[in-house]
Amino acid sequence: MFDSVLVLSEERSLYFGKESEAMAYFESVGFSPSFPVNPADFLLDIANGVCKLDAVSERERPNVKQTLIASYNTLLAPKVKAACMEITIVSAKETRLIGSHSSKEHKESNTVDLSTWFHQFNILLQRSLKERKHESFNILRVFQVITVAILAGLMWWHSDYRDIQDHLGLLFFIFIFWGVLPSFNAIFAFPQERAIFVKERASGMYTLSSYFMARIIGDLPMELILPTVFLIMTYWMAGLKPNLVAFLLTLLVVLGYVLVSQGLGLALGAAIMDAKQASTIVTVTMLAFVLTGGYYVHKVPSCMAWIKYISTTYYGYKLFINVQYGESKKISSMLGCSHHGRSNTVSCKFIDQDIAGQISPELSVAILLLMFVGYRLLAYLALRHIKG
Repeated sequence: MFDSVLVLSEERSLYFGKESEAMAYFESVGFSPSFPVNPADFLLDIANGVCKLDAVSERERPNVKQTLIASYNTLLAPKVKAACMEITIVSAKETRLIGSHSSKEHKESNTVDLSTWFHQFNILLQRSLKERKHESFNILRVFQVITVAILAGLMWWHSDYRDIQDHLGLLFFIFIFWGVLPSFNAIFAFPQERAIFVKERASGMYTLSSYFMARIIGDLPMELILPTVFLIMTYWMAGLKPNLVAFLLTLLVVLGYVLVSQGLGLALGAAIMDAKQASTIVTVTMLAFVLTGGYYVHKVPSCMAWIKYISTTYYGYKLFINVQYGESKKISSMLGCSHHGRSNTVSCKFIDQDIAGQISPELSVAILLLMFVGYRLLAYLALRHIKG
């Protein structure tokens, strides 16, 4: 209570102090009231001509307005201008101090940017794993993969190693299935998250690179488990090359092909940002890749032949064949194609067209690696241009 009284008394003294200064100013310019009055009210009275000074109304005094303006310009204006200059100088000094302080903070922030990036990446990765776990391993998807694996294994149940056409059909079927499924699933990744992504990026919650890397790395374990289960079941049921090294190499080829196909879906989804339109584009693209993959047509028209060189299916299928049959010398001898006069038979021509003289495995691996990086880079660049 005592403190409040002190504050009120201080404010009152300050008010009356300023009031006396104002009245002193009016007296100095020749306008002195006959009794104490509020300076603001006194100024309004002077302007309206209702105040009397020395028994003479202000309306009877000419040039009151000009007198007040001249007095202001002579007495107050220099003081106000000097005060404004002092405020400007102080503000400029404060701005320079703030600028130097912010530059120091910026230099210090550069040293912690990496740790901040990893912190954002870690949080986003954990969120991605939690969300993707339910999406990737839902009952319908697991049922789909297991059912197709069992059907393929039963269709090619312990087929003979010399049934080359049947085995090549199985290999190409595996590539069709694991080319279409990951690419179709991936096109929905960014369009479904667009609203949340734009909102969080606008608020500065994280950088685009941390979000993108968390998404890409978080997808790896989710996308590779089901293909592994599929191949374990199908490979041994169908009687493909009964060799552990061949199985592991085949698994690596399938997993690599899955990641490349997923990258294609991510790129198209990020570029188009409409799930329906992207699904149409990926359907046409995968259809072109499958048709020029080297299984259905061997003599592709020259106007269409260029498609196979950008086809993920073409390089993966050739790698698959190389793992299973090598350079085809053993198969040729088993079928008697190496003997004179038998090289023109249907079976021998099939071996020459599908197995022998294929693109080198090293080149196929290099191109698939390039596609793996290239598709994701395109997706990242597409995300950079997204606007709310």
